[in-house]
Amino acid sequence: MSDRAKPSKGELTVLYDGGCPLCRREIGLYQRISEDAPLRFCDISRPNADVDADQQSLPAGLTRAQLLARFHVQRDDGLLFSGAAAFVQLWQTLPGWRWLARLSRLPGMLWLMERCYRGFLRVRPAVQRLALRLERRQERG
Repeated sequence: MSDRAKPSKGELTVLYDGGCPLCRREIGLYQRISEDAPLRFCDISRPNADVDADQQSLPAGLTRAQLLARFHVQRDDGLLFSGAAAFVQLWQTLPGWRWLARLSRLPGMLWLMERCYRGFLRVRPAVQRLALRLERRQERG
């Protein structure tokens, strides 16, 4: 049986950019509320993140740069989701966030969510710089 043919147990691996202050904050929120959710978090910004704690390889066929450029989650059956579809997969596993996943099922909603996400990606570098400045100010007291 190939990796892609494995039946899903519902576990997701969240691939995130731990070098991004926005991503760290958002993932931190998800980690705090996901105690009982079938989630694993893998910071792919680290050079040694080719393998996560459970010795599962990162998705084949994508470079680290491609993985860092957009949000990704991977189901335990190997299926990879990117962008808005990845957020929907994550939200449906989180208590209190499932309503957002249900909202995405409305006609045209996932398309709209993906377009909004792509728009955010254009301004992400500027927002990251602002977030880094704010973090530094908070650290200085």
